[in-house]
Amino acid sequence: MTNDAQNGAGAPLRVALIGYGLAGSVFHAPLISATEGLVLDTVVTSNPERQAQARDAFPDVRFAASPDELWARADELDLVVIASPNKTHVPLATAALKAGLPVVVDKPVAGTAAEARELAALAEERGLLLSVFQNRRWDNDFLTLQALIADGSLGDVTRFESRFERWRPQPKGGWRESGDPDEIGGLLYDLGSHVVDQALVLFGPATAVYAESDVRRAGAEADDDTFIAVTHASGVRSHLYVSAVTPQLGPRFRVLGSRAGYVKYGLDPQEAALREGARPGQDGSGWGEEPAEAWGRLGAGESPATGGGEPVPTRPGDYPAYYAAVAAAVRGTGGNPVPASQAAAALDVLEAARRSARENVTVTL
Repeated sequence: MTNDAQNGAGAPLRVALIGYGLAGSVFHAPLISATEGLVLDTVVTSNPERQAQARDAFPDVRFAASPDELWARADELDLVVIASPNKTHVPLATAALKAGLPVVVDKPVAGTAAEARELAALAEERGLLLSVFQNRRWDNDFLTLQALIADGSLGDVTRFESRFERWRPQPKGGWRESGDPDEIGGLLYDLGSHVVDQALVLFGPATAVYAESDVRRAGAEADDDTFIAVTHASGVRSHLYVSAVTPQLGPRFRVLGSRAGYVKYGLDPQEAALREGARPGQDGSGWGEEPAEAWGRLGAGESPATGGGEPVPTRPGDYPAYYAAVAAAVRGTGGNPVPASQAAAALDVLEAARRSARENVTVTL
């Protein structure tokens, strides 16, 4: 039984957010606060500037200097969200579950698939939710592609190309670009977590993985230019690209089927909106919508670059759906939107990709 069940089913679920860096401040805190039935109760950060930033955005929020303060008052909370550096995900999720609290963990949930499965087993043993924040399942282009596959517009898909490319020729530093294996940095585990998860959701389990991974920028320590080829049990081949050194960006998606292909450029607008301070439902405008000139195109035997194919209206992106589903799962009225077992399957692929790139081999799963 959750603490909320003890306090009455109508009471908002009280959420503690660990970490108020990029993930915590841009994604989690705004989405939590915008979700009916959730309230941002506590932010864990010892950084005075981040405390001031959080207090300005959420005047009623409480603060804790360390996660240990949460475990001491676990009965005052209903959910813990972990948005701290990658290397802390496993120990913090373990501590939260042992304190009797449901948990959301930012991706990657762990550094290895084995650790992810151990966490999943602990959550099951305790009867608690353990969900992984894979927000890109609610990107506008991904939702549109799912619909095109479901309605047969593409026919039988044979190849899925997915690119998450940026032009950042100068390293920013920090743990995300650290070469220390303990930090779980680099693009393979960062953006790679997204493109691999999307491929597995769309086309099912992987049977083989080949990868090329490089450090291109002077002074960089972790991979910043990586390609992953995944063969799925369904027969589909996924070609996945993540890069910080792409001066000319390719299509976000290029999907080839027996009847037609779908090509889509540009990123879902939700991250940019959140970074700019916009909030779901804040001003009544359509959240996650994009203009018609950004729509992808569907066709056969024609080039989208020269106007070939028909424009496909892009479905609105819907990051708020993730936390709405989490709230329902904690209350026992819905399922886990992203189980840790699915995150572990993606980590199987990421680990295989790392081995493939290191040893120049194709890894069979």
